[in-house]
Amino acid sequence: MSAVISIENLWKEYRLGVIGHGTLTHDLQSWFARVRKKEDPNAKISPALTAEKSRVDGDRFWALQDVNLQVKDGEVLGIIGKNGAGKSTMLKILSRVTAPSRGCIKVKGRLASLLEVGTGFHPELTGRENIFLNGAMLGMSKNEVKRKLEQIITFSGVEQHIDTPVKRYSSGMYVRLAFSVSAHLEPEILVVDEVLAVGDADFQKRCLGKLGEVASEGRTVLIVSHRMNSIEMLCSRAILLDKGRITRDSNDVHSVVNEYMFDKDNDSSSVWLNRDNSYFHLNFQPLKLSLTGEDGLPISGSVKNNSTVIVNIDAVITEKDIALQVGYALYNEDGNLLYSSFFTDQDQTSWPSITTGLSRFFSEIPKRLLNEGKYKLELLSALYHREWIIKPGKNCPSVVFEIKGGLSDSVYWTERRQGEVAPVIKWNYESLS
Repeated sequence: MSAVISIENLWKEYRLGVIGHGTLTHDLQSWFARVRKKEDPNAKISPALTAEKSRVDGDRFWALQDVNLQVKDGEVLGIIGKNGAGKSTMLKILSRVTAPSRGCIKVKGRLASLLEVGTGFHPELTGRENIFLNGAMLGMSKNEVKRKLEQIITFSGVEQHIDTPVKRYSSGMYVRLAFSVSAHLEPEILVVDEVLAVGDADFQKRCLGKLGEVASEGRTVLIVSHRMNSIEMLCSRAILLDKGRITRDSNDVHSVVNEYMFDKDNDSSSVWLNRDNSYFHLNFQPLKLSLTGEDGLPISGSVKNNSTVIVNIDAVITEKDIALQVGYALYNEDGNLLYSSFFTDQDQTSWPSITTGLSRFFSEIPKRLLNEGKYKLELLSALYHREWIIKPGKNCPSVVFEIKGGLSDSVYWTERRQGEVAPVIKWNYESLS
């Protein structure tokens, strides 16, 4: 198969603390510097462009650094990585929303992108008019769009509002229509960012089904997502971005996902510290997430399935709010969510009396529940039915641990058991003869 997307030596620079490139003089100086480098192939390259240099060079930030990538016709490529790794920047460059600082990009065929809510929509036009506008932007004739019109409207679920200006749409209606247009107008290449997360559960399920259908038709799809189940289910290939560089590229999607979920920086870390003072919120600012044993010390290495593992969450609460929820989500090494838990799970009379200042929330992971394997625990926090403070699946603070042994007292179960979990459940017997 031939390459429909070719990326060579791609770099993308952003300026910190300014909009654009500053003054006209500054812009002209930057332009002349780039021209001189083009004219003199032996000109010295900025230290910022060397592999050893940090992403931040003075007031410059390198969102992408020396990216090389070939995507073949019909491939479904998953792009994963932490927030700030450069995933969305790459898609914006491919979609011509922004230009690269240097490098070469070649795209063969019509490319449709869904990068954020309302991409390519004109707010004053109705939903119906925007469908035709998007079709025209993709180079389709009016008759081609007409043939798909009813399918697009039905799939989006906005039939009652299709002749209403989209500026009056909710974010959910916006994204449903935008995705429906992108998926049904049959571009050769479809680019989808994490924007699908704003839809409701039923629509997300239909989106996954539609993306699977698009992929089965042999069209090229690029997907950015923090949902590892979706990546593994849909993609035939995956790349892992870290600090603007591709660190892994493989057709073994599971191995790439596994490396992302349990990267070397977190592999043995049972303690997370808020070193950069991020996740600030007046109602809940986390300071530390840790897993400790019965002795109160951070766990190291593997622990048995019947060992005591305590989740400790240290935080500062500046302003009290009765809607505060604090908890965690637990994932296995395949990225599957096993369960989530909040201190509000129990009866209200058992809820802690929260005060302002330094606080600690702690809870024990159920013994004799988890099977052998590696697990990732992510911190979560919200104001009930109002807002997420730390939202699941969005690179939350996390710790990692491993279960080995202790699966049962029975001589029959000395190694890993089948299934996601391995609870030891009490049984009784009575003779009925």
